[in-house]
Parts: sequence; C-alpha cells; structure tokens
Amino acid sequence: MKIFSLVLFLLVLLIKISCQGQVKQMKNILLFSKTVEFRHESIEPAIDAIKDLGSKNNFKVFHTEDGSYFESMRLKNYHAIIFLNTSGDVLNDDQQTHFKNYIQGGGGWVGIHCATDTETDWPWYGKLAGAYFNGHPEIQEAKLIVVDKSHSSTAMLPDDWIRTDEWYNFKDINQEINILIKIDENSYEGGTNGTNHPIAWYHTFDGGRVFYTALGHTNESYSEKLFLQHFLGGIKWASGEVLEK
Repeated sequence: MKIFSLVLFLLVLLIKISCQGQVKQMKNILLFSKTVEFRHESIEPAIDAIKDLGSKNNFKVFHTEDGSYFESMRLKNYHAIIFLNTSGDVLNDDQQTHFKNYIQGGGGWVGIHCATDTETDWPWYGKLAGAYFNGHPEIQEAKLIVVDKSHSSTAMLPDDWIRTDEWYNFKDINQEINILIKIDENSYEGGTNGTNHPIAWYHTFDGGRVFYTALGHTNESYSEKLFLQHFLGGIKWASGEVLEK
C-alpha cells in the first residue's frame, strides 16, 4: 500500500511539473511615457489599454515617466521597453548609455507614434527608431497598405486598412528597416514621402529587436480592436515571445 501511494504521489508530481513546463514565461514590459515637448492627450487612455493588454496576454507592465529609472540593473529585468508618445530629450547622457547597453544586450524596443519625435539630437536613437518625425497634416482618414502580413503585428490586418489618425511624415529613414505598412498618399492630403511612405516597421538593430508604429495619436485608437491587435503583435515580437523574422 505504501509503495502504491508513493508511485501515485510521484505520478501526480510529474504531471504537475509537466503542466507547469507548458506555461509561458510572463514577460516584463517597461512602459515609458515621459514628455519634454508636446504631450498627447492619448497617453492616459493608452496606459490603461496597455495594462489591460498585459493582464490578458501574460505580460506585466510597469509604467514610469522617470528617466532615472533607466539604469542597467533595472532594465535587465525587462523583455521590452515601450516608448509611448514620448517627446523631446527624455534621457540624459548616462541614461542613454544604460538604454543603449540594454539594446546591445538583446533587449526589445517598441515605439508608438511620437517616439520618432524623441531624442532628435542622438543619431543612434534615430537609427534605432528607424526614422525621425518630419511634420504632419491635420487628422484625417487615409488608406493604409499592409505590405507584409507574415509578421505578428500585421497578420490580422486587412490588405487595405482605412482608418483615421494623425499621419506622420518622416526624414532620415533607416534603409535597414523592414516595412510592414505603407500609407497611400493619394488617399489623404499632406503626405511628403511619396509612394514609399512607411507607417509601421520592424528591424533588428545593434543587438536588439525593434518595432515601431506611427499609429496611435488619437484617444480612440486605444479602444480600436485592430489597432490594439497590431500593437500587441509588435510587443510580442519585440519581447521575444514571437520569434519569426
């Protein structure tokens, strides 16, 4: 009887260990929304939406607007850092070094909208982000063209995606980025990048994984199902949960 009980105990233990092994590791995400220049009203609803995405998709979100948090011993605990509509010079020289070391160590970065109007005097950051902001017209409806649907951020999107947002023009575009979505400049007024006008992209840069979407100016974006799925796919790729590409 004792032998039977021992065997049964070991069997239950093995099943428990096996089930635990199938549970995905929770990802830790640092959400950074410091602004020095323009501040988007959508930052607050975006924070709530991103935390809600985390609770539903097995990642834990820590939010800060304190640049001093960018210290190597802290950053190493995160699978990805999100720059949520940051603007201006948000990191000092020491903080830039810690952030750069984090990326070079294999960290992930996700940029939303105004993240390309951040650290505009730091060329390394410009190459990381993939481009710099170069103005925008008024908020209006436009047609987006999804050119790569093999990525986790675009697989759910229609080939032609009609939506309303603030459409950025770009300068200093890094030629190494992999474009996911372009905008059709014939579908709205104010585009300056021509037929090859990127709106969302990804790349590996200096050891790290980078995803950027220019979407996300409006408050309404953060209750829009397709946008949130697009953004979630970018987080999953940058954090290493999805390893294709």
